[in-house]
Amino acid sequence: MIKKLCCILGVAGLLFSVAACGKKTADTGDTYSGKKVKAGFIYVGPIGDFGWTYAHEISRKELIAKYPWLETIYVENIPEGDSDRVIDRLVNEEKCDIIFATSFGYMDSTINAGKKYPDKIFMHCAGYKREKNVGTYFAELYQAYYLNGLMAGALSKTDRIGYVAAHPIPEVIRHINAFAIGVKEVNPSAKVYVKWLFSWYDPAKAREAAESLIAQGCDTLAFEEDSVAVIEVGQSHTFKGHQIYTFSHYSPMQKFGPDSVVSGQLVNWTGMYDYILNNVNEGKWTNEDMWWRLKEKAVALGGEHGEQINKKFVPVLQNLKIKNKDFGNISVYDLVMKRLKQMEQGPDVFDPFTGPVKDQKGIVRIKTGNCADHDMLWTMDWFAENVEGKLPESGK
Repeated sequence: MIKKLCCILGVAGLLFSVAACGKKTADTGDTYSGKKVKAGFIYVGPIGDFGWTYAHEISRKELIAKYPWLETIYVENIPEGDSDRVIDRLVNEEKCDIIFATSFGYMDSTINAGKKYPDKIFMHCAGYKREKNVGTYFAELYQAYYLNGLMAGALSKTDRIGYVAAHPIPEVIRHINAFAIGVKEVNPSAKVYVKWLFSWYDPAKAREAAESLIAQGCDTLAFEEDSVAVIEVGQSHTFKGHQIYTFSHYSPMQKFGPDSVVSGQLVNWTGMYDYILNNVNEGKWTNEDMWWRLKEKAVALGGEHGEQINKKFVPVLQNLKIKNKDFGNISVYDLVMKRLKQMEQGPDVFDPFTGPVKDQKGIVRIKTGNCADHDMLWTMDWFAENVEGKLPESGK
């Protein structure tokens, strides 16, 4: 499985990236006399991707401005096969105290580095393997995807909802399923149609997939690709008089589709990085598995910061009424807000993956009253019953 694999560099490109990031390394603690921490960040994409890497980079900048004891260096556009070499450089040449490997595909390299450098600390993003000096962390989005699914199912006029998906790994599959569960809750007739990109950052391919889904009758689009291509497609059609509803991914993208973006999911890595780096600085670090969601404020609902739902679509959602098993007759807007408030209190109050949930073959995957646990969510390899499309075979 490949997480966040894109933009392969040659040796010359890799060296340029490291050299460039050396210039961007920030050390705000020149006059600080206490203990300093040097952190290295390995990024799989470009910092300007407006998605995954961009979000990590925003948090890195916030923390170097906040702490005089923190020095950082980042390396961008590092594919899976180059991560061993980059880690060696960050340890031996850059003398980093802690290294953040921000891609699922870096997992084995990070574990190997932990064994090779027992006096260094490593944090692997999105993985599930740990060592004494290797911890894991992740900001999970499936709750926000479910909320977006509620709105998508209610707004669609064709009952055909498109999803432009990156790689067929458990993370993406659970996001698609959470979105589909939300769609079904308000619109049992609607189907979610999936198009695979096999890439995390490919604007041209994402644009082509979006156009293809619209041509197939989809009037609503969600996606998991690190550009604004799908948003731009939705805005273009809407501007021409064909309303396409879109839901942005990861970063504030509403400005790229002010008449198309209904909402989205926003990530905030700052709190997690703050917690980790302070523990390192204070000698309190442990190799815990950090999995933060709405409750921990690692994720927020919205296509723009401070605006959970685009004001343009609030009246529409307020006027759409449904009958809900928990709340009776309710507007879709109020349902979204009630579910959001529940999940902000924790998954024990409400979780989208609460049974009964069936897969495409009608098999009950989550029994009535049961809630999917961490292991099921992190190994999910099946589609919910209202998803149209097949899961590609491993490695394809």
